Amino acid sequence: MESKELIESFSEFARQRDIDRPTTMRILEDVFRSIIRKQYETDENFDVIINIDKGDLEIWRYRTVVDDDSEDIWEYNMVPLTEALKVDSSLEVDEELAEEVKLAAFGRRDVQTLRQTLIQKVKDLDKEKHFNAYKDRVNELFTGEVVMINSRETIVTDNDGKDLIMPRNEQIPKDRFRKGDKVRAVIHRVEMVNGTPKVILSRSSPVFLERLFEQEVPEIEEGLIGIKKIVREPGERAKVAVESFDDRIDPVGACVGMKGSRIHTIVRELENENIDVINYTSNTELFIARALSPAKIGSIKINHEDKRVSVYLKPDQVSLAIGKGGQNIKLAGKLVGMEIDVFREQESYEMEDDIALEEFDDEIDQWMLDELKRIGLDTARAVLNMTKQDLIRRTELEEEQIIEIMDILKREFDNNEAEAAAAAAAEAGETSEGEEAAEEAESDSAEESTEVAAESPDESTEETPEAPATEDQEDKDK
Repeated sequence: MESKELIESFSEFARQRDIDRPTTMRILEDVFRSIIRKQYETDENFDVIINIDKGDLEIWRYRTVVDDDSEDIWEYNMVPLTEALKVDSSLEVDEELAEEVKLAAFGRRDVQTLRQTLIQKVKDLDKEKHFNAYKDRVNELFTGEVVMINSRETIVTDNDGKDLIMPRNEQIPKDRFRKGDKVRAVIHRVEMVNGTPKVILSRSSPVFLERLFEQEVPEIEEGLIGIKKIVREPGERAKVAVESFDDRIDPVGACVGMKGSRIHTIVRELENENIDVINYTSNTELFIARALSPAKIGSIKINHEDKRVSVYLKPDQVSLAIGKGGQNIKLAGKLVGMEIDVFREQESYEMEDDIALEEFDDEIDQWMLDELKRIGLDTARAVLNMTKQDLIRRTELEEEQIIEIMDILKREFDNNEAEAAAAAAAEAGETSEGEEAAEEAESDSAEESTEVAAESPDESTEETPEAPATEDQEDKDK
C-alpha cells in the first residue's frame, strides 16, 4: 500500500468521525513513530513529515558519519564511513547523513498493522470525545431520536449521531416508543466500560421530574420557588414538596398553573402519572399530614429515635391514606423520611365486637402481625374485611400464610359466636323454666278454684226449703 493511499484513506476516516486537522496530524505522526521504534528501537534521530492535504509522507533518518575503526559505530545515531559513502559519495567523517526511509522498508505486515492502528486510534479518540462530551452533563435534560428498540433497552441518538442507552428499568412502565420518535429523558450517568463510553438515560428518575418542573414553571428556574424533595413510583404516582422564597407566591398554585395548565403538560409527558404537589413546612406533624393527603388525619405520634410515625384515622380514611397498592403511604414515608404506620380510630362499641391483632401473638408470628399493621390493619375484623388478593398485593406475605392467618382469625370469631350462642341458650333455658313453674302455679290455683265452685251448688241445694203447693196442684190431689 502506498503512503499516499494510506494517508488519504485515514484522513477521510478521521473527517467522518469529526476529528480536527491537528489531531489527525498528531495521530499519524504517533503511529508512524511507533512503527519506527518497532524496527529501529528508537525514533529520536527520525523526522516524520506529513501533508494530509496531498497525502505526502516523508520519513528521514539522521546519523553522524564516523570512522570505520571508531568505537561509536554501534550507536543508533552513528554510521560508519564505508556505509555512508554508499548513500552519498561526497560525505566525510563528522558530517551528517540524511537518509529517506520508504514505507515499503517496513514490510507488508507492518504496514497493515499500521493501518489498523490508525483506525483504532481514531476510534479510541472518538470514544474519548463522546465520553468527555457527556461526563459533565449528568442530570441535564436531553432530547434525542429513537433508532432502535429491544426487550432490554432503547437506543437514542443525539445530533452528532452518537448512541445513548435507556435501559428498560429506567423507562416508565407505560412507555411505548417507535423508531423515529423524539424522546425526552435525563442524563442519568456516564461511565467507561472496557474502554467504551456508556451514556445512560432515565425517565424514571426523580431528577427527570424535577427538570420537567424547572422547564414548565418559570418561578422555579428564577429561584423564587424551590423543590425540596421528589419521590416517585414511575408512571403511577409522585409527590413533590415545594417551598416559596417569596411570601407573595403560592408554591403549589404556581406549580399547578391556571386550571392545571402547567402540571398537565408534565403529567402527559409521564404517561398520566398522578402528581401530588405539597407545600413544604418544617412542622413535622403538619408535613406528615400533608404528605398523606387526600386522607384526613386524626392524630399523630412520632418516634424520632426509631424514625417511625403512628397515624390514627377514621375507618373511612384508612384506604385513602394507604392508597392503591400501598403507594400513597409508601411515598409519604419516603417524602418525610420516616416509616409510617396507619391505625384506625375505633369507637367503644366497635372495640367490643373486634379483637386486636396483638391478641394473636401466640398463634401468629410477630413479623406477620407487623406486616399487617404496616398497611393499617391492626384488628382481626380489619384483616377479614380485606380480600386475599388485596393482602397478597399489599403485603410481603405468601398466599399460604395469608390463608392460615385468616383461618385463625375466623376460628376465633366462630368460637366467640359459639360461646355467645351457648350463653344465650342457657339464659333462655332459665327463663323457660321460670315460665313453666309460673304456669304450674297458675294451673294449681285454677284447679282449687274449680273444686270450690263444684262444692258450693250442693250445699245450696240442701239448705233451700220446698216451695208451697199451688191451688191447681191441690185440686189435682183431691
